[in-house]
Amino acid sequence: MSSEHQDHPPYQRHFFENMVQQSQASMMGIWLFMAQEIMFFGGLFGAYTAYRYAYPAAYAASASTLDVFLGFLNTLVLIGSSYTVVLMVCAARAGKKNAMAVWMVATMILGGVFLGVKVVEYKAKFEHHLFPGENFDDHYIVASMVKDDKTAEKMAHFPENRWVREYRAAHENEHDEGASAHPPDGHKPHTGHTQEEHKAGDHGTKGGHGDSAGDVHAVPPGAKAPKGTPLYFALYFAMTGTHALHMIIGEGIAIWLLICILQGRFSPAYHPQIEYFGLYWHFVDIVWIFLFPLLYLI
Repeated sequence: MSSEHQDHPPYQRHFFENMVQQSQASMMGIWLFMAQEIMFFGGLFGAYTAYRYAYPAAYAASASTLDVFLGFLNTLVLIGSSYTVVLMVCAARAGKKNAMAVWMVATMILGGVFLGVKVVEYKAKFEHHLFPGENFDDHYIVASMVKDDKTAEKMAHFPENRWVREYRAAHENEHDEGASAHPPDGHKPHTGHTQEEHKAGDHGTKGGHGDSAGDVHAVPPGAKAPKGTPLYFALYFAMTGTHALHMIIGEGIAIWLLICILQGRFSPAYHPQIEYFGLYWHFVDIVWIFLFPLLYLI
C-alpha cells in the first residue's frame, strides 16, 4: 500500500485512489439517479399529454374542481423550501454548523406544510367521491359545470356538452326555492342519487360550496360529466401521489442529514451528502412547477 493511499483523508473510501475520483464517481451516480427519475416522471407526463388530447372536455371540467389557491400556495411553499436548501448548502460550504441545522429544519417544516396541504386536497377529493374506482361519482363535476360561470363557458366550446349552456339558459330566471330541475333531452336519470339529495346540497361546486335548495342552477340529475373524467383523476392521483411520495422520502433523508449535522460530520472540505440532497430537493420542486400549471391552470 502506497504512502499516498495511507495518508488519505478519513472520509475517503478505500476503493478510491483520491478524493477527486471519489467526488466524480459520486456525482455521476447522483446524476444517473436523476436521469432515471426524469424518465419515470416523463412517462406520467406522456400519459397526461396523450389523454388530454383524447379527452379535452373531461380535462377542462375535472380541472375546475381543483382548488387553484391551494395549488398556488403549495407552489410558493416549495419555492421557499428550495431557497432554504440553497442557504443550507451555502452554510455547509462555509462550515457553519448551526446555520446548516436551522436551514435544514426550515426546509423540513416547509416540506411538511406542502404535504399537509395535499392531505387537505386529497380529503376533499375522497369526500366528493372523485377517486377512480367503484365509488367514483361525477356529480361534483357536473355541479361545477352547471354553476361555475368560467367552467360553463369552457364547456360551451365542446359540442358534447352543449347541454350545459342550454340548461343554464333554461333556468337563469328561476329563483323559487322549490324550483324543479329537469334533465336535458337525451340524458337518462342518474340512479346513484335522488333529486332531493342534490337539492339538499350533498354535492357542491368548485371551492367546496354545496347546492342550496333554492339555487338557480341546481344539478340536473340526468346530466353526466364528459367521458374520460376518471382518467383525469387517475392521472391526478398518480402524478401528485408519486410526487408526494418523493417529498416524504426527502423528509426522511432530511432527518438523517440533520442528525449528521448535529454530530458534526460535515465540514467545508467534505459535505457531499448536503449537495446531493439539494439536487434531489430541487428536482422534486421542479416536477411540481410542471404539475401545478398542467393540472390546475391549463
